[in-house]
Amino acid sequence: MITFKSDRDIVKMRNAGRLVADILKLMRDLVKPGVDTLTLDLAAEDLIRKSGGRPAFKNYKVSWVPVAFPGTICASINNEVVHGIPSKDRILQEGDIFTVDTGASIDGFFGDACCTYAVGQISDERKRLLDITLQSLHNGMKAVKQGATLGDVGYAVEQTVVPHGYGLVRDYAGHGIGRRPHEAPQVPNYGKPGSGLVIKPRMTFCVEPMVMTGAEEVKTLDDGWTVVTADGSDAAHFENTLLVTDNGVEILTPWEE
Repeated sequence: MITFKSDRDIVKMRNAGRLVADILKLMRDLVKPGVDTLTLDLAAEDLIRKSGGRPAFKNYKVSWVPVAFPGTICASINNEVVHGIPSKDRILQEGDIFTVDTGASIDGFFGDACCTYAVGQISDERKRLLDITLQSLHNGMKAVKQGATLGDVGYAVEQTVVPHGYGLVRDYAGHGIGRRPHEAPQVPNYGKPGSGLVIKPRMTFCVEPMVMTGAEEVKTLDDGWTVVTADGSDAAHFENTLLVTDNGVEILTPWEE
């Protein structure tokens, strides 16, 4: 069921969203060659706890994976699309691209966002991937407005990505968010204009394109969580939590500021 947020709900979601944005800004400052992903994970958790929140992803359980997710951040490197597990042994190298997906809750409401970072100097090919993936997020968000449809949003993302010859992850999608980190509706990164759910004010959901330089197939590693490109190509991922307003959209996780 889709939930429409009250004024009080929205205040709490803004607080949670700003905390998530602060985490991604902290990651932006800390990501560099030689840093291990567990150190980044612990820094994110420390910020959440000190801010009066709790990590959304840590100990998160799904029925098809026997173990809960162990991290505060999903830490995905190069060909890892999403849900990479932080580890002291996973050390960032010059030229890597590194995706941090994270969420937090405050006062019972959640925020969720993601950013892919360049680790030191990256190749032109990787920079292009990041630029186009981020542009697809921007175009998807521009399509969010009262009376539009989720098909319009997905179409805007898809038409930014596919003409460049990139693959678009279709097995995973954006999602509603509120009192739970994942709610209805699903928000695919592809679609037809005018199709799907009609967008209305006070809806809150995440738009999160996942893009790869190769084919669109993905697979999950033996840890049950880490999703990688099937052909080993690079992947990038950006995400924001959004509030639909009477006049357009408000970004609740403003990590680009």
